[in-house]
Amino acid sequence: MNIDDTDRAILRELQGDARTPFSEIARRIDMSSATVHDRVQRMEEAGVIRGYHAAIDPGALGFEVEAYVGLRVEQGATDEVLAALEDVDAVQEVALVTGDWDAMMRVVAESTDALRELMFDRIAAIEGFDRSQTMVVLGHGLDDHQLPI
Repeated sequence: MNIDDTDRAILRELQGDARTPFSEIARRIDMSSATVHDRVQRMEEAGVIRGYHAAIDPGALGFEVEAYVGLRVEQGATDEVLAALEDVDAVQEVALVTGDWDAMMRVVAESTDALRELMFDRIAAIEGFDRSQTMVVLGHGLDDHQLPI
């Protein structure tokens, strides 16, 4: 899909607040609401816009520990391990990576005891798991999920 300057302006507005009404976006970028609606629908259908999500503070729901986990899997077991990780609620994100690890995960847990249980009892028990390294998040310096459009 070819993204033009108007599409980029719409995307910038939606990244700032996905709940912004199309009429307000249209006013800000000097366009009709119908045109904004049509362009958003086109970008959704093309997969440019993959969804709309609420940004929730994990700590407010009792998830006091966040960690990144480098994961190594046995040769040829990547697909099976990734499928198994989808069933683990505490796993928030998994990315296949280059370097020392096959994948990097972001996980949340209620406590360090819960993190230990997650890693030793759930993740390590997955068929194809080889080894991991867990890095507990101590704080966030930058937490910006907006693309530089």
